[in-house]
Amino acid sequence: MNRTLSILLAGVSFLAVPAWSAENPVVVNALSEYMDFNEYGSSLIWPEQIPKDDWNKVFIVDARDAAQFEKEHIPGAVNIEWRQAVARRAELPKDRMVVMYCNSGSLSAQAVFALRLLGHDNVKVLQDGIEGWKAKGGFDANQRSQGNAKS
Repeated sequence: MNRTLSILLAGVSFLAVPAWSAENPVVVNALSEYMDFNEYGSSLIWPEQIPKDDWNKVFIVDARDAAQFEKEHIPGAVNIEWRQAVARRAELPKDRMVVMYCNSGSLSAQAVFALRLLGHDNVKVLQDGIEGWKAKGGFDANQRSQGNAKS
């Protein structure tokens, strides 16, 4: 059985099995295969890795709740709360990079993990979330990091 189908079946099995039941070996196997296969950095991206002109090519998802999104968000971001990422996955493009963030990166990481298990290999977590993005210079983080490297 191919890897994608195995992971998909495991995901469906996981949703169908009550949380209190014994471990499901299909789920455990699929998760183990996924974690063995993936590289550490394949689902992470730092603000300084994206040049300012490339941000407009990125589909940015704010995974925080609507109130936090309304208060402040990265310009151009759409709001898909992290808990809804799997249910709303059809809204994510497959032909370009998708970057998800929350306040610090922890909740968006959970959403990205689930999406990547479902085959969305183009989805990445913005490491350190919106707080890290702001601290590193926002859209200018790449340029700022280049300036620091030259010093």
